[in-house]
Amino acid sequence: MLVEINNKKYNVIITYKNNKNMYLRIKDDLNIYITAPKTIKEKEIIKFIDNNIISITKMINEKEKIKNSNKDKFLYLGKKYDICYTNNKDVIFGTNKVFIGKNVIPENYLKKKAKEVFNTYFLDCVNNFDEINYVPLLKIRKMTTKWGVCNTTTKTITLNSDLIKIDIKYLNYVIYHELSHLIHPNHSKSFWLLVEKYVPLYKTYRKEMKNILWGYYDKRL
Repeated sequence: MLVEINNKKYNVIITYKNNKNMYLRIKDDLNIYITAPKTIKEKEIIKFIDNNIISITKMINEKEKIKNSNKDKFLYLGKKYDICYTNNKDVIFGTNKVFIGKNVIPENYLKKKAKEVFNTYFLDCVNNFDEINYVPLLKIRKMTTKWGVCNTTTKTITLNSDLIKIDIKYLNYVIYHELSHLIHPNHSKSFWLLVEKYVPLYKTYRKEMKNILWGYYDKRL
């Protein structure tokens, strides 16, 4: 399905689930993603889009604006650097610029740094977490909707590799958030009290993270 907004055509990708309501998201590819109940008809989806066209337009414009602002930028630990390519083999950080060797692939460099940084912070948080006496398995991968995931069955915590692009305080929060799920596999009051024990400002961080847009998507936690 295609929808025209301000003389531009956008793909509408529909996923049918056992939901009671419809949900809409705009992702990095600027496609319109809709999750709809299995019983709903296409004309109702079209009406849903028409009724939310102002919000959809605003979201698309915001995505495009941020994507353009981050073009040719290097995001690392909460700071935005201008990229300068050099003949060196390394990545060297300046005050506002990062000097990257021509043969260096920025995303590969960030993946490598994510592994190094995440492992260090993860072990520090686990050692400080009094409620468990073992080290959960840590996985790192790119995710499009979440900052972290905890599998309580396998005792595995997965961190979004894009956390390397934002302030380290958010990584710290996500780790404690997921560790707390090993004790409370829900979002109950007891769960949030445990999170607060280790991250007193978690409410502030959680709110800030919901507003973080790196030019391609927003993520939930």
